[in-house]
Amino acid sequence: MIDQLFEFVQNHPLLVGAFLLVLTAWIAYEVRNSASSGVSSSQATQLINREDAVIVDTREAGDFKAGHIAGARNIPQSRIDERIGELEKVKDKPIVVVCKSGQASGTTVAKLVKAGFSRVYKLKGGMMQWQADGLPVVKK
Repeated sequence: MIDQLFEFVQNHPLLVGAFLLVLTAWIAYEVRNSASSGVSSSQATQLINREDAVIVDTREAGDFKAGHIAGARNIPQSRIDERIGELEKVKDKPIVVVCKSGQASGTTVAKLVKAGFSRVYKLKGGMMQWQADGLPVVKK
């Protein structure tokens, strides 16, 4: 098996090089994005308690009603462009964007930053991590 891998690498150096380049770029992108704007559950709790942070839950209404962070505003990611005006009053406060697993909230963070919000963070691991950490959720 290893012999076949070495043979493939020798026969297709451009393909292997392109793969390694894409892999390196992807890893660098993920590291940069996760480190720059993500907060852990404990950091989010501190932002909520100390600085009155606003929680924006980007999951759909059904998931939101099944369990969400107390005081969170439900603005589904599919409607963030048309409902971004609802957040204008809290532009000076930190905003923590929450999704299901922490993967989809980066898009919303980017849109809010582009709209002029300066302190926008995503919750690392999303609601799955919040619940795994044993933190409270509200059900409606």
